[in-house]
Amino acid sequence: MEVRAISKYLRVSSQKTRLVADMVRGKSVSEALVMLRFTAKKGGRLITKTLNSAVANAESAHSLKADNLFIKTIKIDQGPRLKRFRPRAMGRATRIIKPSSHITIVLAEK
Repeated sequence: MEVRAISKYLRVSSQKTRLVADMVRGKSVSEALVMLRFTAKKGGRLITKTLNSAVANAESAHSLKADNLFIKTIKIDQGPRLKRFRPRAMGRATRIIKPSSHITIVLAEK
């Protein structure tokens, strides 16, 4: 039995979020939550919210226990990028790209 949760359009770079996702891939849910709690990155907080959502989906829809779940797959995809301009010297402008990402977590039973 697999349970999934998806968070979309999160305002953090996918490259930065993948660093945190690599830490918890394949871990049990309780172990992953402890690791994410003490991670000082924004991606850790966002992955925690998505993981809690996946656990809630498993408990309510499929009557699974959180103690028996582990992270089967965690995928961080690029979302759309906001393109902005900043004025520079001598009438020029430079582009600022503000990335977003999508987080997909799939949980499975041990």
